[in-house]
Amino acid sequence: MDLTGIAYAMGTTGQGGAAEGAGGGLAAFAPLIIMVAIFYFLLIRPQQKKQKEHRAMLGNLKKDDVVLTQGGLQGKITGLTDTVATIEIADKVRVKVHRGYIAALISKGETPAE
Repeated sequence: MDLTGIAYAMGTTGQGGAAEGAGGGLAAFAPLIIMVAIFYFLLIRPQQKKQKEHRAMLGNLKKDDVVLTQGGLQGKITGLTDTVATIEIADKVRVKVHRGYIAALISKGETPAE
């Protein structure tokens, strides 16, 4: 059995198939494009929306707002600067926290829940 003849026959068929498949280059990238679109709409876009809402919440913080930090501290804001929020977590116990570490606004102008 001559294997070179078989290899030559396979090579010529492969070349003809490659010439026909050259027009389908966009079709080969279609699954990749669809995957990128799915990742964008299911992962990237919702996270960007959440970050935008968080930045807006941090920008609208005021004195006497009750907030929750990422570390789990809950307290009332007693002072604000551009980068630091002073939070009262108990009577006369105040903690300075970077504004970026405030996770959520619990209530506006009310006392924290005990």
